[in-house]
Amino acid sequence: MTNEDKIELVMYRINRAKETLSEVEFQIENEKWNTAVNRLYYSCYYAVIALLTWNDINAKTHTGVRQMFGLHFIKPGIIAEDLGDFYTDIFEMRQTGDYDDFISFEDSKVIALVDPARKLILQIEKLLNQK
Repeated sequence: MTNEDKIELVMYRINRAKETLSEVEFQIENEKWNTAVNRLYYSCYYAVIALLTWNDINAKTHTGVRQMFGLHFIKPGIIAEDLGDFYTDIFEMRQTGDYDDFISFEDSKVIALVDPARKLILQIEKLLNQK
């Protein structure tokens, strides 16, 4: 992959992260709590894979993305530990909401996830803009 291709892919992914985050408001307004959790997770996921791509770190699975993010950005303190914990929590919530039966997230819990998701995406975008 050329450097230009990498830049284009990273920009696409960070834009997709922001676009997906904007979908969450609609889901919340319509009380689609499980879908909102899914979109919150994916908005963060797109931002994280943009960061990994920019730094030439490959991961083939969602679990691998979470592990590489922790290893390369949370452990060294590049991104705050509370945001790493949030990413792990939203990953697990998305798994539960998508694959377990009879799961229904509470409105207040979902609404409380929006600000940390926004914070994580903004932090990643700042890191991308520094390079």
